[in-house]
Amino acid sequence: MKEAIRQAKKAYALDEVPIGCVIVYEGKIIARGYNRRNTDKNTLAHAELNAIRKASRKLGDWRLDGCTMYVTLEPCQMCAGAIVQSRIQKVIMGCRNPKAGCAGSILNLLQVPQFNHQAEIEEGVLEDQCSELIKEFFRNLREKRAKTAAPPFSQE
Repeated sequence: MKEAIRQAKKAYALDEVPIGCVIVYEGKIIARGYNRRNTDKNTLAHAELNAIRKASRKLGDWRLDGCTMYVTLEPCQMCAGAIVQSRIQKVIMGCRNPKAGCAGSILNLLQVPQFNHQAEIEEGVLEDQCSELIKEFFRNLREKRAKTAAPPFSQE
């Protein structure tokens, strides 16, 4: 998870929502990803999808059987779908996402029994660090917006 947090900090440095992800196979990191939606101007540039693409290239297969994903924030519906489709065995999450999480917060798309694959879920790994990084990012974003807001209308 520490490496996923390092990836999230790369996103933060680009003024992206700081989400980071790594994929591990046979005890080794085979792929890393971080959020680049604004930078790439691409809805699909989530940390998880970037890492899945790299892992598939590394293994030479779209099936990521036997892989474990470490992600700083609970995956959204798009990423949860990609996790199921790629056959990732286990997802280890730093913190929950109460507004968009689809690994248990809003829905649990990773463990729908009707799907042909379900991923094991572990949560709360370095939760405080992952959560604080997200909170700090949005605190700073609100402060920046408040500073650049137009001054109130004057009636002089």
